[in-house]
Amino acid sequence: MTILYTVHPGGQYVNLENISDEEMQSGIKVYVNATNRCPCSCTFCLRTKKHMAESNTLWLKREPTLEEILAAFKKYDLNNFKEVIFCGFGEPLVRSDDLMQVADYIKSIRPDLPIRVNTVGLANQVHNRDIIPELKGRIDTVSISLNTPSKEEYYKLTRSKFGPDSQDYMLAFAKECKDYIPHVVLTVVDHVISDEEIAQCQKICDRLGVTLRVRPYEEN
Repeated sequence: MTILYTVHPGGQYVNLENISDEEMQSGIKVYVNATNRCPCSCTFCLRTKKHMAESNTLWLKREPTLEEILAAFKKYDLNNFKEVIFCGFGEPLVRSDDLMQVADYIKSIRPDLPIRVNTVGLANQVHNRDIIPELKGRIDTVSISLNTPSKEEYYKLTRSKFGPDSQDYMLAFAKECKDYIPHVVLTVVDHVISDEEIAQCQKICDRLGVTLRVRPYEEN
C-alpha cells in the first residue's frame, strides 16, 4: 500500500520506500495518499486515465489508518522533506480530522516544513460544516481545482455529487480560505480548457485575490 510517495520528472509516482538515501537527503516533496474517496468524478481525472502497475499504484485497496499514516512518517527524517502535500487519488479533506492530526505531528517536529492540501474545495459540503478555521496554523497552502470559469461547464467536468451549484460552493471555500491560510491557489489544467477560458479564470482569481496555476495535462 502506497501511503507516502514522491513524483519523479515525467510524472512517475514512486513509493517513498523505493527512494534512495542519497535522493532523500537532497530534499524531496512528499505526497500523502490517504483515500480513494472523492465527491467528484472529473472527466479528465487520472484516477481513470492513468495506467499504473499493480506494484506501484496509488489506488488503495483499503484506507490506511491514522496510526499507519503516522507510522509511515516516523520512518523518515523530516529534515529531508521540502514540502508535504496531501493529495493522492482521492479528496484528502474527506478525512479532515485525520489530516489535521497528521499535520499537527509534522508541525510538532518541523514547524517550518510547508504543508499543502490539493483539494476540490467541497469539504464543507462533504462534512456539512465549516472546516476551514481548523486549517489555520496547520496548512500553509491550499490548492483548489477551479477547472473552468463556467459554472455549468464545471458541473459537467467534475460531475460533483453536490449538484449544479458546486462551483459556487468551491469559490466560497476559496474566498474563506484566504482568512486562515497564507497561500490560496486555484488551478486549471492546460489543454482541457482554452486559452480564452484560462484568461477568464485569471479574472476570477484576481477578483478573489488568489493565485492561478495552470497545471500541465498528463495523458498517460
